[in-house]
Amino acid sequence: MSRNMVQFQKGMSLGEFMKRFGNESLCREALFKWRWPQGFVCPECGGTSYCALKSRALYQCHGCHHQSSLSAGTLFAGTKLPLTVWFLAMFLVTQSKNAVSALSLSRQLGVSYNSAWLIKHKLMQAMKERDDSRPLGGLIQLDDAYWGGERRGGKRGRGAPGKTPLVAAVACNPDNGRPLALRLTRIHGFRSAEIRRWASHHLSPGCVVMSDALACFRAVEPIASHQPMVTGGGPASMELPEFHWVNTILGNVKNAIYGTYHAISAKHLPRYLAEFCYRFNRRFDLSTMMDRLGYVAARTPPLPHRLAVMAEGHW
Repeated sequence: MSRNMVQFQKGMSLGEFMKRFGNESLCREALFKWRWPQGFVCPECGGTSYCALKSRALYQCHGCHHQSSLSAGTLFAGTKLPLTVWFLAMFLVTQSKNAVSALSLSRQLGVSYNSAWLIKHKLMQAMKERDDSRPLGGLIQLDDAYWGGERRGGKRGRGAPGKTPLVAAVACNPDNGRPLALRLTRIHGFRSAEIRRWASHHLSPGCVVMSDALACFRAVEPIASHQPMVTGGGPASMELPEFHWVNTILGNVKNAIYGTYHAISAKHLPRYLAEFCYRFNRRFDLSTMMDRLGYVAARTPPLPHRLAVMAEGHW
């Protein structure tokens, strides 16, 4: 039996990580390249001529004399932790097959749980914003899903307290049907207005969407070509080839989340879902995932603690 080359790819080893990012100087060099791939650009005037101030670790523009730090305006802004801690967290998050909890991260980084929690949520926010900027296209399998279980003595089925509704979408290769990209999005309910807003954010015009006969999914039609299919519900509907990948991947993600985290608040669920989507969407080249996340983090606005702990917007 042949091996799955995606599953058995090497990725980035710990030794390679230490060679590239093993000290603060190497981390600063990497962050400089991620932030300014073509060389320094002044955030104030756009000038490219600068000097480095040795006494304060700042970069000063020769044109407007504006001084900026390496981390200003990025996800790392205002941090009191060394970049080596951040980079190790990025390595552990990107190279893990399932996920790494904040508690496990705190032990491996040697920082407090609160610091590890904030680092993880900032990285997950960068992942979410990156994928949210890339709508799905092509052939898409669409399904409704829920996170959480029914509360004892409460309502059952759709709309039950304790259940958080999700839209699960998988973009597939039209030639061989293999999955290419995943999007898991928390919504406020399976209503036409919600699905219409979701589609406007996450679907490319002209894509083909295959879904079950849930009435609200017709709301994608102004943007996509919709092909509904009556599945009949029950376990048999899970075996339909038209929805094989969305059901398989959704089950894998749920198992991985349940196996890693003890509990996830509904307000933070979008970030945790985005973490799995981000890794899945870049699974074909694990060795570059660290650099890709660093590039994104250098372009993600700062996320203060007060915003990190607030309820996350459902898009």
